[in-house]
Amino acid sequence: MSQRAVVLGCGLVGATMARELARESGFEVTAADLSEPNLRKVAQQGRVATLKLDLSDPECVAKTVGDFDIVLGALPSRFGFQTLRAVLQAGKPYCDISFMPQDAMELDKIAKEHRDTAVVDCGVSPGLSNMMVAIGCVSLDHAERAVIYVGGLPKVRRWPFDYKAPFAPSDVIEEYTRPARVVENGKVVVKAALSEPELIDFPETGTLEGFNTDGLRSLLRTVKADNMCEKTLRYPGHCELMRVFRETGFFSEEPIEVRGGKVRPLDVTSQLLFPKWTHDPGEEEFTVLRVTVEGTKGKARQRHCFDLYDEYDAATHTSSMARTTGFPCVIAATMIARGMFTEPGVHPPEHLALREGLFAYMTTQLGERGVRIRHTVEEL
Repeated sequence: MSQRAVVLGCGLVGATMARELARESGFEVTAADLSEPNLRKVAQQGRVATLKLDLSDPECVAKTVGDFDIVLGALPSRFGFQTLRAVLQAGKPYCDISFMPQDAMELDKIAKEHRDTAVVDCGVSPGLSNMMVAIGCVSLDHAERAVIYVGGLPKVRRWPFDYKAPFAPSDVIEEYTRPARVVENGKVVVKAALSEPELIDFPETGTLEGFNTDGLRSLLRTVKADNMCEKTLRYPGHCELMRVFRETGFFSEEPIEVRGGKVRPLDVTSQLLFPKWTHDPGEEEFTVLRVTVEGTKGKARQRHCFDLYDEYDAATHTSSMARTTGFPCVIAATMIARGMFTEPGVHPPEHLALREGLFAYMTTQLGERGVRIRHTVEEL
């Protein structure tokens, strides 16, 4: 008997999730969104039914998901927490990629009361990166340092930004404004976003620039490492340009008066930037993720390194960021639906990785979709 699944949000990543889940046997998939163009596009490309809904309304979400067996979330971060609450209160299992600013674990009690299983932050980073850090740390007797490097970029650099954005404007800019929590000498330390830039060489891309972002999230309390941080990757020079924008006030949410009216600088900036940051149809881009975990195993020092590199898929016209973000969420949803992971509660991705066999299943399923992870262990 088929299970009925609904994907909330039908943007770039949500549409990819809906199409991919529809390819799985045993699922009837519906995509829900307010945008008619988004819905038409996904309906034309796969066996996906559509619903036009205002998903910013939690009551609408709760009413909608009641007709489905499992729910997947791909909404902007500002709707993430309220949507998670609505789905849990409706008594439905859930997998989400929204990167909500709130602490999803605050809803763990509701999930357990309703016997719901929810996995949040289940994209590429957070998501796969959490799993890699967890596997690296438990493979060592003592983890000294864990670093996540992650970014999605166009293959061809274009002045002045050398960047294109696959996500909602507010979510991208938040990476440049939200203070970054890192671990130093066993303690959580807060640093400014865009701080401590460093240059890193990758064989597929050449030199990229990494800077602090607030991507550790649940890892701050679920794994033990003396030092830990996440760094977002861009082409060299982008970090300094965004710091200039931020310090000038272009990312501010506080209204300012202009010719007798009030306007938020962030809204104006978003309107101006995102036409220039939007990928052209068929534009080639890539996603790179590297996680390194160093420490001791017995008397030896080891480094675990996880590498993922993925490019735009011309055959399916799917961006690498949509693939690497959407596929892990779809695979996790199938784990829940098929009874492979059913523990009630709100779970970060690393909880999946720490269950025997599930990380191997995730990497195998990703490999079958053309997204490959390489794990190497080096004696130091």
